[in-house]
Amino acid sequence: MSTSEAITNGVRVRVASQYLPEHSHASQSERQWFFAYTVKISNEGIDTVQLVSRHWVITDANGRTEEVRGAGVVGAQPVLAPGESFEYTSGCPLKTAYGTMRGTYQMVTDDGQQFDAEIAPFALNIPYAVN
Repeated sequence: MSTSEAITNGVRVRVASQYLPEHSHASQSERQWFFAYTVKISNEGIDTVQLVSRHWVITDANGRTEEVRGAGVVGAQPVLAPGESFEYTSGCPLKTAYGTMRGTYQMVTDDGQQFDAEIAPFALNIPYAVN
């Protein structure tokens, strides 16, 4: 399991990833490793904030990079008052047994100020893999 944590303008983003062998196909011709990641977004600031969109940068072991952008997360655009948190789990397939993810959540405060909350890099790797 890999973890990361970052705080931007009072928004803490914690991520933990894990390999899901039951959803992976490492021995077939169309090789794919599948990873789940759980994100907890906590508002430790003084302003209410809303997550409006996401930007992920996913890099596999061959250096191939994919960028993913979209509205909200898992179909939601959560609003977090001070002291509130939102947690979700999602997944990522890779064509290699190791990779990384990093990104930002585009946030807006209740008075309309926008900022990017950092998602610190975290590893996607099978257990006992050596990179």
